Amino acid sequence: MPRITAIETAIPHGIMTNLLLVRVHTDDGLVGCGETYYTPHAVAALIHDWMAARLIGGDSLAIESHWRWLYERCTPFGHPGAEMRALAAIDIALWDILGQATGQPVYRLLGGPVREKIPIYNTCGGPSYGAMPDTGPAHPGWPGYGSEGKPGPLEDAWASIHAAGDLAEELVAEGYKAVKFWPFDRAAHRNGGLHISWQDVEEGMKPLRAMRDRVGMKLDIAIEGHAFFQLPAALRIADALREIKPLWLEDVLRVDCVATLADFREKSGLPIAASEMLLGRKEYLQVLQAGAADYCMLDPSWTGGISESRRVIDMAQTFNVPATIHDCTGPLNLFAGLHLAAASANVAFQETVRAHIRTLYSHLVDRGPVIEQGYALLPEGPGLGTRLHDALFTPGKHSYRRSG
Repeated sequence: MPRITAIETAIPHGIMTNLLLVRVHTDDGLVGCGETYYTPHAVAALIHDWMAARLIGGDSLAIESHWRWLYERCTPFGHPGAEMRALAAIDIALWDILGQATGQPVYRLLGGPVREKIPIYNTCGGPSYGAMPDTGPAHPGWPGYGSEGKPGPLEDAWASIHAAGDLAEELVAEGYKAVKFWPFDRAAHRNGGLHISWQDVEEGMKPLRAMRDRVGMKLDIAIEGHAFFQLPAALRIADALREIKPLWLEDVLRVDCVATLADFREKSGLPIAASEMLLGRKEYLQVLQAGAADYCMLDPSWTGGISESRRVIDMAQTFNVPATIHDCTGPLNLFAGLHLAAASANVAFQETVRAHIRTLYSHLVDRGPVIEQGYALLPEGPGLGTRLHDALFTPGKHSYRRSG
């Protein structure tokens, strides 16, 4: 059995500064790749300062044993946030090693494919969305505070507000069946989320109507709210949104109170997606038991890696609630999601950001996903099917750290 000999982390400064890249090495030369997003220095400290003590010298194929041990020691000192993201990054890397050791793609180790291609949608981030600069104001890197960008190729955040009809036609021509963007964030940034005026609601509805006018019902439209709004404002937004028949409303309110989310779902009468902000089965179970969601949205690099994501997907299936996989960060999270979607009949969509795929990802990994006519093809090759560039793990650069 291959034993873990070293763990490396790096933060890709100048590419995506909130991303943490992880590599796990074994004594037979295998290298597993993982990642997570947000507070990368804190996550790296968790990995090196105490997780490494459990992992170095351990069986790299004992994924569940490592997962349970680390999880049980995260939870005694509070709800895991950075801890869960650290565990997720390690878990993804260990599944990558297992695939390489067996010569199989991860989705075959999860039970094999249930489909030949995976439905995707395009989230309207531009090339710099989520890529917090190394200098300048910090707020663009906070969740939900991505810049609208500027006119230009793949500047989908800008186009979703200022040229929504053109964007809709472009996406339909590329084969996309669904799109997601955040037309009401501007009002929240200006005025907060306690109240939204009808004037602000109308401002947010303009790009949505432009899409419907241009492509009709050829494109499903999902609404992202970035958890900016309180219940009265959220209900006012939902009242207006019935006109365009949204695919779902995602994080229009925070998921702090499941009862309020369930109340919002009932009063709005619209499909609700909740939520990549939840971490682990116990939080998703509360939402499912309360009947608070129509779609179970999860992020593999936040909610405990491939291992816990699969358990959440299967749990949602017992409630007859489909899962949808979040990705607005790095390429390994997307690849992890594609393997999960390939092996589970309960995954309705995989999120993608075409601007990231076509610009940022080549600076991080040696192979990107294959997207054709609104679908992602199943990843090829053993493990995840892609690997991080060696140059990112250079001592003295990219906040590089190594244990072992």
